[in-house]
Amino acid sequence: MREHKRDKERLEHILDAIKVIENGLATYSKEELLDTPLFYYGLVKQVEIIGEAANLLTIEFRESHSEVDWRPIVNMRNVLVHDYIHISKDILWVTLTQDIPELKKHIERYYDKMNS
Repeated sequence: MREHKRDKERLEHILDAIKVIENGLATYSKEELLDTPLFYYGLVKQVEIIGEAANLLTIEFRESHSEVDWRPIVNMRNVLVHDYIHISKDILWVTLTQDIPELKKHIERYYDKMNS
């Protein structure tokens, strides 16, 4: 039961971070988001949160939801935190606009199933 609650909380963290990203994408242009340090690093932080929360999901949860490739999500977090000097704005943009929306579909489905 405790692990189930922990996974649910991590999914909430991922959904909250996605919501922040979506609000930024809906409000500002690509140039504003990537060229304004406060916005840029805010987006980086949200991707870090997604990666950290994914890493903290139980192994059982990740294994039972193998349609998501969790390793690249965690690896992205590690690069953003530990190798920040090499962050590519182009790769970040693809993550924000392509990978995150795809991940959101899965996370919402998992979260809804936990609440039913």
